[in-house]
Amino acid sequence: MDMNELFFKENVGGFDLIFRALFGTAAIIVLAMDLVAPGIWQWVIAIIAFVGLFSSILRHCTPYSLMGFSTAKK
Repeated sequence: MDMNELFFKENVGGFDLIFRALFGTAAIIVLAMDLVAPGIWQWVIAIIAFVGLFSSILRHCTPYSLMGFSTAKK
């Protein structure tokens, strides 16, 4: 498998893309409104926010590439 395909090929689309963006945005709102007590859960929510928004902006999910799975239209 080529490294460009593994790390840069678009493989997120449709419902999956909207789902990731909404979860990332909701997690940012939860953190901004301080709805989570300081500690490990703040870090978990922050990771969810980062991964959700980052993968929806790039339209790429590395685990999808490793499994050969794609929700993007051809």
